[in-house]
This record gives sequence, structure tokens and C-alpha cells, in this order.
Amino acid sequence: MKLSVMAFLSFLPIAACQQDETLSGYAETDRVYVLQSLNGESFGPRATLVLQTGGTISGDGPCNSWRATQSAPYPWWNVGPIAATRRACPELAAEQAYFDALGAMTLSEVSGDVLILSTTEGGEMVFRAE
Repeated sequence: MKLSVMAFLSFLPIAACQQDETLSGYAETDRVYVLQSLNGESFGPRATLVLQTGGTISGDGPCNSWRATQSAPYPWWNVGPIAATRRACPELAAEQAYFDALGAMTLSEVSGDVLILSTTEGGEMVFRAE
């Protein structure tokens, strides 16, 4: 028993040093990225994305705030279920398009103030940090 406790305790420093392999580990966290375009078209209503440590993501759609997880290692993108508030507004269709696109993206790329999410089929979301 003493040996297994020692082995476990010796593992803890290694686990604590492991880098976040999600996009959050490569992009600046807690920075607000604003959606500029969706599939090559300018996106008029304000929609945001914030990367947090450990793969948590959140933001605001045109109507509602939201939260989800992103657990795929960079450069891959895989969003868990999106939990959002339920306020009604005139831009609900745009918000649904935003949430659908976030869930469909499979690749991520970050360079300076620009974050691009894309699919192999040509879907693309371009964000710019505020």
C-alpha cells in the first residue's frame, strides 16, 4: 500500500505540468473574439467566443449568452453541447445559424488577433479579437 501511494504522489507533479492541448492552450484565454464572417458572408449581429483554460468556451450570441466545452487537441475543434439562455429577440435565426456553425466546425487556427474555425467541406467562421 505504501508503494502505491508513493507512486501516485510522484505522478502528481507530472500531471500538473501538462499543457492544455485544446485551442485554449495555444490562443490567449479570456480574450473576446467577435464573429466577423460566416461561410464567407459578413455576420451582422454581434456574436462572441471566449476561450478559457481547460477547454471551456463561452460567449454571447445575438440574443443569448452560452457555454460549452471544446476538448479536441489543437488544431482540431469539437464542441460539446451548447448550453444557452433562452431570451427571444429578432435575431434568433442568426443565433441558431451561429450555434449550428460552431457545432459543425472541425478545425481551428489562431494567429494574433484572428481566430478561424473551419470544416474540410469549406465552412468557415472568422473571428477577430477585441
